[in-house]
Amino acid sequence: MSERIDIYSMNINELTDFFASLGEPKYRAKQVYPHLLHSVPIDELTSLSKSLRERLRETVLDTSVGIERRLVSKIDGTVKYLFRLYDGEFIESVFMRYKHGNTLCISSQVGCRMGCRFCASTIGGRVRDLLPSELIGQISAAERDTGLRVSNIVMMGIGEPLDNFDNVVRFLELVNDPSGLNIGYRHISLSTSGVVPRIRELAELKLPITLSVSLHAATDEARSEIMPINKKWNISELLSACVDYYKSTGRRISFEYTLISGKNDSESDALALASLLRRAFSGTGAPLHINLIRVNEVKESGFRRGSAEAAAAFAAVLEREGCVATVRRRLGADINAACGQLRRGETS
Repeated sequence: MSERIDIYSMNINELTDFFASLGEPKYRAKQVYPHLLHSVPIDELTSLSKSLRERLRETVLDTSVGIERRLVSKIDGTVKYLFRLYDGEFIESVFMRYKHGNTLCISSQVGCRMGCRFCASTIGGRVRDLLPSELIGQISAAERDTGLRVSNIVMMGIGEPLDNFDNVVRFLELVNDPSGLNIGYRHISLSTSGVVPRIRELAELKLPITLSVSLHAATDEARSEIMPINKKWNISELLSACVDYYKSTGRRISFEYTLISGKNDSESDALALASLLRRAFSGTGAPLHINLIRVNEVKESGFRRGSAEAAAAFAAVLEREGCVATVRRRLGADINAACGQLRRGETS
């Protein structure tokens, strides 16, 4: 059988060419494009004839995302999904309710090769990249399941988004399309461990998304110990790219900082972090925002989560030093909503 085609990842021009290659009129693309952007299955494209749908079933790659497991928090209604992909691999997404709308944290890869020591998602390494249609499929599946619209996207699930650059950029374009899910760029946050060349490429696109950079330490020695990527692109190189990103896009960068008890959560650590960011962004006028996250305890890392009081004290030091700091509210605590845990259960 010839290789199947992923039409769910196509833009309107590519879809038009695809239907033309089948000998179909160009208007077929406009008929189905909005439905494809909502991950509607071939069998439900009833504007197409039965014979054409049969032909598509034989030609098109089924990249639908199926719910394998679904956990709902009794505390705050957060929903954690374990999704099964077309090839039997698994990823996770987390649906969170906020006053300003519903947010979905999505995965960008099956597994991850970044090797951050505090993260469960990287255990076992990277298996493959997700297709743009599989990124959209997570949103569509969550919306169908909950009956609620996803208004905000956080690319902070399994995988490094900038390690899947081309597919992620296509996803951003498709998910923003008014014909489909119509989620504005300013409602999308992309988190990276610090793939410096890709940060620079992303800056050139000038997409008004929010870039979240995982920093987690204020010195190269400390960061390299917990984040192997720092040995390739150190803090100086990373912050230089961040400054250029801000200058190019005008978009505030959020720095993620995972608090690890006894490792990077002392007052001196907070002072060093504030000083580092102030020096790097001196003269730019960029607002400095640090998102503090109490580490999720993963057996393999041996890291421990500090108290809420310790996190608040760390944030207070940063605020005193002129940096806006927030401690991330932990949603879905009773269902272990941090990514990586459910998938490991299926693949171990």
